[in-house]
Amino acid sequence: MSGAGHEDGDWKGYEGQGPQGPQGPDNDKERDASAGPPRIPTPRSSVEDTGHPLPAVPSGPPGPPVPLILEHDVLRSLLGAWALAACAPEETLAVEDHLGECGACADEARRLREAVELLQRPEPLDLDPTLRTRVLEGCLDRRPPRIPVPEWATPYDAETARLDALLQDFGDAEWHAPVRLRWFEGDEQTTRRTTVAGVIAHLLSVDGLVAVALGLDDPVTGDQKTPMPPTPAGRTEAYWRASYFPPTRSVRMPWRAQSHGIIRTVSFAGGGAGKLPVPYGDFELPLHDAMLDRAFECWVHAGDIAEAVDYPYDPPAPRYLHGMIDLAARMLPEALAARRQAGLATPSRTTRHLVPAGEPGRSLRLEIEGSGGGEWLIPLDSPAALPSAAHEVAHVALDGVEFCQLAAGHVSPEEAAAGQNGDREAIRDVLFAAASLSRM
Repeated sequence: MSGAGHEDGDWKGYEGQGPQGPQGPDNDKERDASAGPPRIPTPRSSVEDTGHPLPAVPSGPPGPPVPLILEHDVLRSLLGAWALAACAPEETLAVEDHLGECGACADEARRLREAVELLQRPEPLDLDPTLRTRVLEGCLDRRPPRIPVPEWATPYDAETARLDALLQDFGDAEWHAPVRLRWFEGDEQTTRRTTVAGVIAHLLSVDGLVAVALGLDDPVTGDQKTPMPPTPAGRTEAYWRASYFPPTRSVRMPWRAQSHGIIRTVSFAGGGAGKLPVPYGDFELPLHDAMLDRAFECWVHAGDIAEAVDYPYDPPAPRYLHGMIDLAARMLPEALAARRQAGLATPSRTTRHLVPAGEPGRSLRLEIEGSGGGEWLIPLDSPAALPSAAHEVAHVALDGVEFCQLAAGHVSPEEAAAGQNGDREAIRDVLFAAASLSRM
């Protein structure tokens, strides 16, 4: 920078040398020893000892930079520095004046600015849940994958990626933050206290049901053939007990490696693998529904984790959310039947309205509002009965996210803000059946 040093003619007032220089009357050799220490003289005029005038001091604030007059090639070479905001003020003004006149340079400058934005440190979470989907779709439109991920596996792929993005910047305090898992058993809500790391261990152990069905190693037993509890809750408890210490941040890598392995395996297996049965202990799901189930639980528990560390977390993309709602709606008839067998459904309805398999019977219209919503007719009297609009006896309307929270056991049927019309007993049975879909 200019002005950082002194010219050869700068004033030599130090070391006792006066304006007349080392041979002047104030020279150390001629100074009387009793005259005291040397004194730094003060300039008495606007002229230095060299005879040059002092620079003028500006009386006001500096004016705006004056643009430089530069050749086109020079201005183009400055575009990279301009995009990085590394130009001098005069250069910046010259480049921006040029961009208003030269379309080719303006296009290049825009591309460079977009590239600079990509170099910024990524956020720990996709704030827009549709961003990842849109970027992938754009890439795949340009170059289709040689081995595509099946459509029914993409929700799981997206939700595990979103959760992993949330976890990437967590410190030890966040990994040990308390989390309370919630689900329904019978008509009562049950809770279990764990940590963020414990939740990831839970997802790892339950996702292992899909991994084992695909022939991959069981994360709970590794390559050992030790029989494990077949239910999600039993597997989770076994995994927690097998750990010498409470789960820590180290559980993230095996969980993420397993999710990548599942996606890779189903992709190589092709679309026909979607019918492969995945046992859950007391029931089983085809692989394409099991992947939706795992995506749903990943999103729900990611919300639990985000709540524990006071971080916002958005619902899935609408088409993924629709698939999750559709799975829950398709599982409601079986859940209703299970509640009847347990004596939890209205007994009078059970004995009065038995419908043969394949015949139309009483139905409830479930209307889900918001993104990912739709309408479903739920057979009330038998899972094998056909839903029928002509036999509709009740209508329930809920927000899509609230319905998912009900199915996850995070909202009780009494608290669900549902628009209700028709048979109150049928409505109550369906809402409680939705809550019974939840599990640890």
